[in-house]
Amino acid sequence: MEMQIIETYMNELLERSTLDVPAWNIEKKGGKSLWNYVDGCMILAILQMYDITGNQKYLDFADAYIDHRVKEDGTIEGYSVESFNIDNVNAGKTLFELYDITGKEKYRKAIDLIYQQILLQPRTKDGNFWHKLVYPQQVWLDGLYMGQPFYMEYETRFHNKENYADIYHQFFNVVRFMRDEKTGLYYHAYDSSKTMFWCDKKTGLSKHFWLRALGWYSMALLDTFCKADPLVMEIEHNELKQIFIDLMDAMLKYQDPSGMWYQVVDMGDREPNYLETSGSAIMAYCLLKGVRMGVLPESYREYAKKSFQGICDKYLVTKEGEMSLGGICLVGGLGGPTKRDGSFDYYMSEPVVKDDAKGVGPFLLAYTELRRL
Repeated sequence: MEMQIIETYMNELLERSTLDVPAWNIEKKGGKSLWNYVDGCMILAILQMYDITGNQKYLDFADAYIDHRVKEDGTIEGYSVESFNIDNVNAGKTLFELYDITGKEKYRKAIDLIYQQILLQPRTKDGNFWHKLVYPQQVWLDGLYMGQPFYMEYETRFHNKENYADIYHQFFNVVRFMRDEKTGLYYHAYDSSKTMFWCDKKTGLSKHFWLRALGWYSMALLDTFCKADPLVMEIEHNELKQIFIDLMDAMLKYQDPSGMWYQVVDMGDREPNYLETSGSAIMAYCLLKGVRMGVLPESYREYAKKSFQGICDKYLVTKEGEMSLGGICLVGGLGGPTKRDGSFDYYMSEPVVKDDAKGVGPFLLAYTELRRL
């Protein structure tokens, strides 16, 4: 895949976006976008594009986008600590780099505000953050990515690494409660109260291995230990690395010959399962960065390249002069007003869309890792 094609696609997305209505937040359906994890995924990727290309327009857009939402006192339009939604921590990751580059004091204040949510977030009896206030006692793999890398970066930079043990403990609980010994994969979610209609009443686990959730969790492991001081709690740090390595090995067993992965990972031969972009892009990113960081063998880079190329071949298309990236599952969750039950049929029922940042962001992150080669 020609590098220039990817950047042309990204530039087209930026040109179709305004600070209020980004082209990549398909859930908003063209409405105003406030503080949310989807935009956080995209702005993080844009900042990485700036890092790798040095192109000032990427920094200018990312800074303008976040500046537009963060007020001078550090409060954030559309963000509330009291909603205790771990997803809303994700966009806070952008603030660290923007604060370093711009020196805007309001970004540091916003970082501190989001950290207050970390301190107050309700927890399960075993010590893990609830996914949201409206999903009590529940741990979702997605939430590890949304919250833990921010938590680790704050502890490392601003809090004298005091809560490292808490961060490691939350990951180790996920291994303890959510990992399937047979496959090495992790179930999408865990209800510690074991009462939700979607969970097994003995284990508290949801039914299936959803690709993007496994992707978010893979990124959570990787990005968290990369933000940590490896000499603080060295044994736990190395254990977290090993958990990541084991998960990569487990995922590679399910990689399709196309290079991609299926929406329900271990059921590639079941109709109407499909090869899904966002999770496949996340896996490409994790494999590439894992090799670059010296955690994975050099040979794993080829699996990542195959994944990235597979996405480009199948889903990156040009129609009527406009590029798009398809094959992206719009949403995936459990419970809520639509009674999402975590069944195979449920994961097949969610819309498959194009150009959503949950796919585009990881795709661009994988691209930046390819550029680093």
